Amino acid sequence: MNELLSISDEVSQALAEQRPVVALESTVIAHGMPYPNNVETAFAIEKAVRDSGAVPATIAIMDGRFVVGLEEKDVERLGTSTGVPKVSSRDIGAVMAGNGLGATTVASTLVAADMAGIPVFSTAGIGGVHRGASTTFDISADLVQFTRSKVAVVCAGAKSVLDLGLTLEYLETVGVPVLGYRCDDFPAFYCRSSGFRNPQRLDDMDLVARAVDMHWQTGLPGGPLVTSPIPEEDALDSEMMESVITRALEEADSEGITGAAITPYLMKAVSKATEGKSSQANRAVLISTADVAGQLAVSYSNQRSERR
Repeated sequence: MNELLSISDEVSQALAEQRPVVALESTVIAHGMPYPNNVETAFAIEKAVRDSGAVPATIAIMDGRFVVGLEEKDVERLGTSTGVPKVSSRDIGAVMAGNGLGATTVASTLVAADMAGIPVFSTAGIGGVHRGASTTFDISADLVQFTRSKVAVVCAGAKSVLDLGLTLEYLETVGVPVLGYRCDDFPAFYCRSSGFRNPQRLDDMDLVARAVDMHWQTGLPGGPLVTSPIPEEDALDSEMMESVITRALEEADSEGITGAAITPYLMKAVSKATEGKSSQANRAVLISTADVAGQLAVSYSNQRSERR
């Protein structure tokens, strides 16, 4: 086994037996919510994966290695520690070298999942092309990592604070398949629709799993993006969200807020404008995407078993 991986016994056994496993990020634990909501939500996400028939593998960096399949004490440690860095793919080497804690983002979790041989990853929303990228060139490393890691990503689209039209254009340019599971439109995280269409729509999970398998069997790099919107009862209104974001962007510009500080600023503005409803929506979408990812992992595992 790679010396930079520490895989839990449960996850290791599931992989050895070619049973379904779903990779999960840890940024939601260290940066997403206050304690103890962060820890409770992390366990709820894992439960959603288990309820769908798969094994959850929450990933973080601890003591110079990727830990794949956090134990309860590890989740508590991440959830209660302060100053835990958010680790994207570019940061992995430096954080590992320091032998400290690191909360994995979408990009870095994909790196670890690929190393461990986990074919499915779940996240609420991916990074993307930021608004104003034509002048800032601010594009998330997530989009690049989709072309490098052999892992299918299940998500509720991308955050509505991003430029979702350009995000889809970028994904097309780099050859990342975008498959809408039972949805015509590309979701926008808290909102069910971004107003942009998914390039493909598939309504049967076995067909989604087969599409993922065919992508890899043809030798294409990276992995497909499978989108599934937030449940309707938990979704926020798209027009209201756009109005809030537009106003917040104007305020950020007047205050000189730029770069990495923009997204947290916008998310805080959204939370304030929705009177906390965005936090409820955040939890709901994390759990719903974990459930769909578990279904995909089960279907993909079954199809592999049939070929053996």
